Amino acid sequence: MNGGVRAAAAMGDLGMIVAVTAGLGLIVAGLGVWAMWSLRTRSIGVMLTVVMVVSIAATLAGVVAITLKMIIEGSVRDFVLSVVAVGGLVGLGVAFVLARRVVGESRRLVAAVRHLPFSAPRGLPAELQTIANTLEEAYERERALEEARRELVAWVSHDLRTPLAGMRAMAEALEDGVVSDPATVARYHGQIKHEVERLSVMVDDLFELSRIHAGALRLSRARIGLADLVADTVAGAEPLARAKGVRLAAEAAEAVPVEADAGALGRALGNLVVNAIRHTPSERIVVLRTAVESGMACLSVSDCCGGIPEDDLPRVFEVAFRGESARTPTRDGGAGLGLAIAQGIVEAHDGMIGVVNDGPGCRFEIRLPLVR
Repeated sequence: MNGGVRAAAAMGDLGMIVAVTAGLGLIVAGLGVWAMWSLRTRSIGVMLTVVMVVSIAATLAGVVAITLKMIIEGSVRDFVLSVVAVGGLVGLGVAFVLARRVVGESRRLVAAVRHLPFSAPRGLPAELQTIANTLEEAYERERALEEARRELVAWVSHDLRTPLAGMRAMAEALEDGVVSDPATVARYHGQIKHEVERLSVMVDDLFELSRIHAGALRLSRARIGLADLVADTVAGAEPLARAKGVRLAAEAAEAVPVEADAGALGRALGNLVVNAIRHTPSERIVVLRTAVESGMACLSVSDCCGGIPEDDLPRVFEVAFRGESARTPTRDGGAGLGLAIAQGIVEAHDGMIGVVNDGPGCRFEIRLPLVR
């Protein structure tokens, strides 16, 4: 019977220990949450210190309360309290050191961001290092885009200035009567019309590219067959190919359905075909193919341009890149933005576009999700 009484007393003491510890823990936690909310705009070091103080305080409060009220008395109690006090001080010291390091590394990252060109500092804590690396990558992308924009403005300005100067000279000659014979007048009128049409194409390309970069390209998707798209593209490009002396051929597989905007995707494919025709010598061939590869709809344009230098292949679709074999502007061309526009349209369709050297020329490939 005495054993039962002792067991009941022990259970009662245990319950009281749990109740006191839980109550003190809840009080300390509530104060900690209030402190964190009040200091939410302060340094992360301050918040880390609050977290450490709350954790240590909750533990110390429970230990001290139970030690003083229930379990240990005399010199043993003083010894336990001393050990607990030392442990609390050590915990606070560790929290202080940790907070100082986090704050110091954060300030180092801020200083690096303010200093341009930005280079991610090394040796940061894992999360801060990830942020620093991400910022460095974003800065490199932004710098590359800014450089591309400057180059784009420079060479588009040049391409606009040249035909405008020619048209102004011809218009002044016609206006001043310097040219009077009908044949020359007709030739000047035809040349002015040709340059106006070329400038119109250039402006349209610039507008389309700006919409793509701004994310304002709106697609009206529907189920279409690539064979029909290829047939329409060949029919549209046939006059240019005939004038250049280039043959067009289509090898379209049946039943290759995709979910796409027929007009936008047709423009992307047309840009690839026109680019291939312009860089293919007379009496050679440009081939359009459709197929299903690895669960994707594949659309390719192969030409006989002689190939693109390997170093230039990764840059063919860049806005401001004008490689010798990739996008050298010609008098019958537009702004030289056809490949960049094609890439934007394909990526808007959740597809991929690429180019490889193949045989006597290169092969541009468009891959799109296949409709199942």
